Amino acid sequence: MKKVIIFTFFAAALYACSGGEGKKETASAKPATPAVDGEKIYKTYCVTCHGIAGDMGASGAFNLQTSVLPLEERINVITNGRKAMTPFKDLLSEAKIKAVAEYVEKLRH
Repeated sequence: MKKVIIFTFFAAALYACSGGEGKKETASAKPATPAVDGEKIYKTYCVTCHGIAGDMGASGAFNLQTSVLPLEERINVITNGRKAMTPFKDLLSEAKIKAVAEYVEKLRH
């Protein structure tokens, strides 16, 4: 009997120390959609012609450091291409294109 009382006491103490809470599922516990990384996409697809800093100009690529195009026009150029630039509409999603267009603004001086 003494062993049962001691066991019950330790079991209760262990439960009390654990907080007695299991994992609670809440709406915020759902995994969030990962943010689209414009810099990573730029480094994957754009550095070959524009360079890491946006000023390389290979194959006639525009200098992105001095570009004055507004966001919507940058999105249009990335989507549909222009002159020697390849269109990316069949390669990148709209979200990825927008992320790259927003990142390019950070290259401006």
